[in-house]
Amino acid sequence: MPTPHNRTRTFGLVPRVLLGLVLVAGPVTAVAHASPGADRAADVTAAAGTAAAAVAAPGLDDPAKKEIAMQLVSSAENSSLDWKGQYDYIEDIGDGRGYTAGIIGFCSGTSDMLDLVELYTEREPDNPLARYLPALRAVDGTDSHEGLDPGYTDAWKEAAQDPAFQTAQNDERDRVYFNPAVNRGKEDGIGTLGQFAYYDAIVMHGDGDSDVSFSGIRQRALNEARPPSEGGDETAYLNAFLDARVWAMKQEEAHEDTSRVDTAQRVFLDAGNLNLDPPLDWKVYEEDFHIG
Repeated sequence: MPTPHNRTRTFGLVPRVLLGLVLVAGPVTAVAHASPGADRAADVTAAAGTAAAAVAAPGLDDPAKKEIAMQLVSSAENSSLDWKGQYDYIEDIGDGRGYTAGIIGFCSGTSDMLDLVELYTEREPDNPLARYLPALRAVDGTDSHEGLDPGYTDAWKEAAQDPAFQTAQNDERDRVYFNPAVNRGKEDGIGTLGQFAYYDAIVMHGDGDSDVSFSGIRQRALNEARPPSEGGDETAYLNAFLDARVWAMKQEEAHEDTSRVDTAQRVFLDAGNLNLDPPLDWKVYEEDFHIG
């Protein structure tokens, strides 16, 4: 039985450019016989180069690391490392968001399931889910099954056998959750583990303006620590982010078990495994997992 993930999603995810990427931390000290203006320009140029390299460096989007990320999220979302076995998963977990389904828990009440089925139908008009689009539009933002029952779950499972629907799930996961998290992480100068922490937060909480959205969690962390892109210590910043994430999870009763942070991400961080290198051992909801 997949573990309820009970998201607090709002949408409008747009990766933002961090304007402070090229700012140097602290005053610039001129060397003897050098122009202060030239010295400052050199420091700014060096900082810009460092920031650009951080954004371009391999991270969670490296194929091997991305596979690890999918397994880690699946361990919390579905109590399994077999994330590819979840394309056909669908049920109402009673979290007020209607049906939850697929590899990332697309929800009929939070727009992302509707977006997914629309994309699939654009690519494959004659598919088992197309006829449910009017109902999905009508129930968006609610927990209602009106117009979906009794056949929608069977239609989802049928569609999940279609490679085109599997690809659509992968593409929407990347567009809405994975790519924004990785891009934001690289802009903040954090490595693979930090990018994963961002991704897991977006998967559970979505993004938006609320305190418990991904952006709200990140801002809470920024109030306590500077990210590496602003001259901060990466470990200190990630601890602040995970503290903020735990706070956000505890705002909902369904999230009171924070083991996906406490006995997973925090374990990797305490071990100094900022690159998220295997072997990895962690617990979620008292269940042990291992990636060799």
